[in-house]
Amino acid sequence: MASDRSLAIDTPKARKRRHRNPNSRWTNTLFVVPFVIVYVLLLIVPLGLGWWLSLQNVDLLAGTSEFIGIKNYLDLVFDPIFRGAVRNTFYFVILTVPVFVVIGLALALVLNRPGRFGAALRAIFFGSSVLSVTIVTLVWKLVLMPGHGLLADVSHAMGIPEYVPLLHEATALPTIAVVTVWWIAGLPMMLFLAALQQIPQELYEAAALDNATRWRTFTKITLPSIWRTVALVAVIEAVFQFQLFGQAQLLTDGGPNNSTRPLVQFIYETGFRQWTFGYSAAAAQVLFAFMLIGVVVQAWLLRKKESA
Repeated sequence: MASDRSLAIDTPKARKRRHRNPNSRWTNTLFVVPFVIVYVLLLIVPLGLGWWLSLQNVDLLAGTSEFIGIKNYLDLVFDPIFRGAVRNTFYFVILTVPVFVVIGLALALVLNRPGRFGAALRAIFFGSSVLSVTIVTLVWKLVLMPGHGLLADVSHAMGIPEYVPLLHEATALPTIAVVTVWWIAGLPMMLFLAALQQIPQELYEAAALDNATRWRTFTKITLPSIWRTVALVAVIEAVFQFQLFGQAQLLTDGGPNNSTRPLVQFIYETGFRQWTFGYSAAAAQVLFAFMLIGVVVQAWLLRKKESA
């Protein structure tokens, strides 16, 4: 009986049903083709053109270009303004990314509770993230304005000398970092909230029965459960903060003494103020390489954590 049943199953008709129709594969491919076309046209092609442009000496006024190889990249190495922009960008990423992770997670832990009050606080903290960079910098200019800003008024009321952080090299970039954290902290908070709400409550109930402390519950249950989200927030914010531009340009325009000029502003100024598009494209490729390295390192750390 068993052999007859196996023979009945293993018929050409049954084998045909088990194997997918080749025509259906082409049909499924057609659904992917529009995305692939858009992806290639909007990402791959511009990336290739930008790389090729970085190897050219472009004279926009004359409408000519000359292939010069890696000369633009060599010039970047010996350009003190470019090196300062790279240093400022990395310093800004180091200042902001850990703070985004810590503050975002702390806000999520505090506001991860039901009720209208918690929902209202979440909306307040997330509300600043939807503002444009122009509005954010305008608000903070009113706070940091020399002589008439909110910070100056508080200093005068307390009888202490006025200090304008944007006018000093040591504090200008950290001040922009504070503005950025105030602006975007709501986004990592929402990501952490979504991760926290996916943790089974039974784990916390079991920890409570074992009389586990809050710190032990956090380190043994909460943090391991949301490790992927921590890595995701770190990667997203690192990529975003490497692209610092609007805050620095609108608040300080790269000053004082180029202490707040980021790499994106350097790319913009060399391309659209000095009209050296090949040089600007080379700097853009360097920025892309930095961002790519950051993503690869974060992915490696995440995989190492999972295999441990």
